[in-house]
Formats: sequence, C-alpha cells, structure tokens
Amino acid sequence: MDALIWSGTALSILGVAGLAYCIVAAIGAKRSGLSDADLRARLQRLVVWNLGALLLSSLGLVMVITGLFLG
Repeated sequence: MDALIWSGTALSILGVAGLAYCIVAAIGAKRSGLSDADLRARLQRLVVWNLGALLLSSLGLVMVITGLFLG
C-alpha cells in the first residue's frame, strides 16, 4: 500500500503544479494586452489544461486515501 500512497502523492503534486502553471499562464495572458478575442481563445485553451490538472490532483488524492484505508 505504500506504493499506492506515494504514487498518489506524486500525482497530486503533479496536478498542483499544473494548477499553478495555469494560474501563472492566465495572469500572463491578462497582462499581455491581447485583444478580447485572442485573450478569450488563450484562456479557453487554458481551461482544458486546468481541468486536466484538477483531475490529476483529485485522482492522486483518491489514491492516497485508498492507500491509507487499505494499509
């Protein structure tokens, strides 16, 4: 069960790093002075990455909790 806990922890950290990237990229996009349509397109692409990072983080948390319950 230790492997499940540690792999879940690594997955959660990877997801949180992805979320941090999305935050930094969104702030950078807003400060770049793009037109409204370009800014909207860039932020829409970031939403996909944001949801993927959130999924990774949540999946890692589920793995950690499962490992703690089974171990």
